[in-house]
Amino acid sequence: MQQQALSATVAWVRLERAMAAFEAELKKRFGITGLQLQVLRICAERPQLPLAALRKALVMHPATLGQSIDELRRMDLVAVRTDPNDRRARLVGLTDKGAELVAKIPSAGPVRLREIEHDVARLDRLKSALEDAVELFGLAEWAPGR
Repeated sequence: MQQQALSATVAWVRLERAMAAFEAELKKRFGITGLQLQVLRICAERPQLPLAALRKALVMHPATLGQSIDELRRMDLVAVRTDPNDRRARLVGLTDKGAELVAKIPSAGPVRLREIEHDVARLDRLKSALEDAVELFGLAEWAPGR
């Protein structure tokens, strides 16, 4: 069991370091964070996305997501407008500049799963493995709701 535990730990550290290196490159080359890239990629899928739907898709605290969107808006990568059908709701959409940026950034990280074809069984195994990781690492207490 010790060897399997060590192998699993090494695999996790490898994933964690790869994600950190990708995030660092995003910030250095493109001036955005991984969360901001996720927002941009999801917005690229739908022309005008309700902010509430984006929050639900990312399982994100409203303030955290709001800060990220505000920064993307300041960089002219997204536009935020009031929903004409519901004056209380806000819609988020990519600007031309945002679409150009998304096209330049390599497809990597979890959002990649939405962009390319994958074997469904493999995705199911990945989902189970990641859920197991949260539990086995003792992180369930801090994980957002399922």
